[in-house]
Amino acid sequence: MHELSRRDARRIAVRAQLLAEPRPTDLVDVVRHLAHLQADSTAAIAPSAELVLWSRLGSSFEPADLEVARVSGALVELQGMLRPAGDLALYRAEMAAWPGPGELKDWQVETRDWLVANDHSRRDILDKLHDEGPLPASAFPDTTAVPWESSGWNNDRNIRMLVNLMVRRGEVAAAGREGRERLWDLAERVYPDVPVVPLEEAARTVRERRLRALGVARAKAAQINGESVDVGEVGESAVVEGVRGSWRVDPAYLDDAFTGRTVLLSPLDRLVYDRKRMAELFEFDYQLEMYKPAAKRRWGYWAMPVLSGDRLVGKLDATADRRGGVLRVDAVHEDGRWTKKLRAEVDREIRDLAGWLGLEIDRP
Repeated sequence: MHELSRRDARRIAVRAQLLAEPRPTDLVDVVRHLAHLQADSTAAIAPSAELVLWSRLGSSFEPADLEVARVSGALVELQGMLRPAGDLALYRAEMAAWPGPGELKDWQVETRDWLVANDHSRRDILDKLHDEGPLPASAFPDTTAVPWESSGWNNDRNIRMLVNLMVRRGEVAAAGREGRERLWDLAERVYPDVPVVPLEEAARTVRERRLRALGVARAKAAQINGESVDVGEVGESAVVEGVRGSWRVDPAYLDDAFTGRTVLLSPLDRLVYDRKRMAELFEFDYQLEMYKPAAKRRWGYWAMPVLSGDRLVGKLDATADRRGGVLRVDAVHEDGRWTKKLRAEVDREIRDLAGWLGLEIDRP
């Protein structure tokens, strides 16, 4: 049992996310270490996947390099995440076992039965992709016999739900984008042809990679947007001073080496995306406010958390106005009292962000 202070845990988390010194240098290696990048298209400043890579690699990272990695097949998209192609062998084990191994839960039975009831529509999609793919979901006519029913969010979105289930079954895969629309194709044309890893081995390997990317994590945790964040029994047991419950830690990060830096983070960065873990370890008050009415926002539509060493210390409220050629900085929210040195470091990062975007800085 490792006894960690909050500072210890924060430093492990920051190092595991490649946000300390020295910076990494290779794009695909970064994604391989992090396990995935969220492929969110919101671009108030830049798409989250690009911001995550810029935070690690610095301004030497070119967004075109990410597209090259996708087109070349080095990275593939699965369930809204960009992942190393080599990892697909792990996730295909779960696809092969869909709707799940062992005794099914009620919701799994209902999902399976809904798919069976709409098998004709499923086959229509596969045939159309075979003949014409890649295609956006809007290209598929809704021929479902039984509509999808939910609490309301996904009602009347039959084709979207059907395609998502076909992704989980390993039949259909994301194959790029056309504007803001995701394109779909037959999975056999997108995924590398590699042997499927046995399910138990695959699940353990995924948890080991998750802990390597997080450094310290709860053994059990709720899913976030369908992505698991728990790590089971991999790593070694730990307690964090001042935080209830047990944790798991990757022992590779227990050597105390730490050289921090100041970084601007995507609101979807994995250091902060698990808001419960963020609050427990960093004691940081933050939430993404893009879905709130403007009048109710405290920090801004796409406010970027500010990391300084092993502390989250503030938020940058900024917007990239590409037509105007400016990065508009509306506010820099300071949590606590900042030193002149910290303000200078944050200003330097803002200048670096603007330069990377090819924009001038516009402050009110």
